[in-house]
Order: sequence, then C-alpha cells, then structure tokens
Amino acid sequence: MPPHPQTWLRVTPAGLFCEPGGFYIDPGRAVDRAIITHGHSDHARPGHTAVLATAETLAVMRARMGAGSGETQQALGYGETLDLKGVSVTLRPAGHVLGSAQVVMEWRGARAVVSGDYKRRHDPTCPPFEPVSCDVFVTEATFALPVFTHPPALEEARKLLDSVALFPERTHVIGAYSLGKAQRMIAILRALGWEAPIWLHGGLIPLCALYQEFGVELGELLPATVANKASLVGAIVIGPPSAVADKWARRLNEPVLCMASGWMRLRQRAKQGGVELPMVISDHADWPELLATADDVQAPEIWITHGREDALIHALGLRGIKGRALHLVGLGEDEE
Repeated sequence: MPPHPQTWLRVTPAGLFCEPGGFYIDPGRAVDRAIITHGHSDHARPGHTAVLATAETLAVMRARMGAGSGETQQALGYGETLDLKGVSVTLRPAGHVLGSAQVVMEWRGARAVVSGDYKRRHDPTCPPFEPVSCDVFVTEATFALPVFTHPPALEEARKLLDSVALFPERTHVIGAYSLGKAQRMIAILRALGWEAPIWLHGGLIPLCALYQEFGVELGELLPATVANKASLVGAIVIGPPSAVADKWARRLNEPVLCMASGWMRLRQRAKQGGVELPMVISDHADWPELLATADDVQAPEIWITHGREDALIHALGLRGIKGRALHLVGLGEDEE
C-alpha cells in the first residue's frame, strides 16, 4: 500500500517539508532547499540556499530580492519532472500570477499536490489552473466563505470605463498589487478596448516590464510619478494599494479612488479605505471555485494552508472529503 502523504509531508516551524525529498515548499524562513510556488512575498522569502521554481518565478524573485533570491536557482518548466532523492516533482500551472505553479509530488505510489495560491478564472497574463488528481490536495482558503462569489472580471472593469466616460475631467486611480493584479488589470482594460496609455506608479514599473519580457502584451505604459497633473486628466493610473491611499494619489486631478480586490465584496472594507469605485477582481479562488476544485482533483483528503479553514473543512465534510487545517504561519499576509 502506498504511504499516506502525512507520513512523508509534514508541517515544521519553517513550513511544509517533504522528508524523503529533503525540501520545503514555500518555507517561511531561510532553508537549504526550497520549492517556491510563486513570487508573492508571503510565499517567496529571501535567504534560501537552493531554490527550485518556474523561470518566471525565479525572475520575479531576482527582481524583488536581488542576491537574496537564492544562492543557486534551478528552473523547472510546466510539465517537466525532476527526481529529488526518489520523489518525483512536477510543476503544473496554478493560474494565480505569472509563473505560479502547483507542486506535484509522487513517492512510492502516493501523490500529493500543493497548490500555492490559485484561481480558476481566465487571466490573459498567466496559464490557467490545471487540476491534478491526487491522494492529498493542499489548498489555500483566502475566500472560503459563501459570501465570496466573485462576479466576472470584465463586468467589474467596465464599471471603471463607464466612470471614466462619465467623469472625463477626473483621474481614475486604481489600487492593485504590484505582482499579478496590476498586470491583469491592464490586460483586462486592453481587452475592453482601452488603447490609451496607462500610467503607472514607479513601484509597478519593474514587474510590468518583466511581464513584457516574458511575452505578456500590456500596451503603452508610462510613469505617472513624473507626469504633470494636466497630462493625467481623464487618464487611468495604477499604483500599489498603499500608495493609492496616501498623498501620492491626492495630488492628482480630482482623483477617483478605485480598488481591484476580492475584498471589495465587503462594502465596509471599501468604505473604510475611502474607495469610491470598488471592483471585485481577485487572483484567488472564490467559494464556488474552491469547492469545484475539490471535486476536480478527486482527493479524499484536503489540507488547508491558511484562510477560512473552518468553513471549508465543514463544506468538504458534507462532500465526504476529510479536511485538515495546517495553520502555516505567514501565509496569506497582504503583500503590501
């Protein structure tokens, strides 16, 4: 009988550790060998000795951490398999951001899949999530409550373009995380026909350039930080949520503060942030997608790294699936 993954995949103070393979997945502290699912700072930490990830994630880590991105780096493409001390490791798309990957591990006939963060919606900036059948599926649960049912992203973005048409004398400023959300927002606006330049806070420029280096078309992007106020009238500007909420945005011409986030489903959250135009656009799976994924991977047992574990464990139990909360420290923290 194949060994149950709980006998060889365990939670440690540093994070999730594959014992026979001798590696960690998204460890929360510096380790000798790490496999990184994607480049967000709660998953990709600095200081590891050896790092394995997709080429895109490694590039993101170098852009953000420099020398701290790993003493040695090894790229593994989607669908490629590597043997690590008898553990077969394959990376499959997670659909979260550029380079995001699920880690598929097989050892002595047992298979476990660690998803990292993921979504099931179309995203022109990264390959879609690929369900992999397994014995244990390790999932996030960021939006694991029934209230979180995300509307179509294109419909949410149309609200922005409608507002731009209604208030042409104002500058629309969107708060979006610098890795993933900003680039997806740009791609959505292009798909809706917005051909004018999109202006960027300086903190977004390096990663947008990196996306373009990997073949993701984003159209004309210009730096907003050095632009004069008159040139931004009627324009769309994107910046990190932290910058949009401070005096940087207030210097613009009658700015309309917008925010693209799954948390905008909660009206009080938008109100507290002074958001005039909330857009429910998320790079995480919503409640129906979490349950659909549980069905798709056909795993009799699902482990939950972070988020609303109790609600998801209850819903999984109604489906005859055993749920387990891992309580991994550090995951799910806001990037900015």
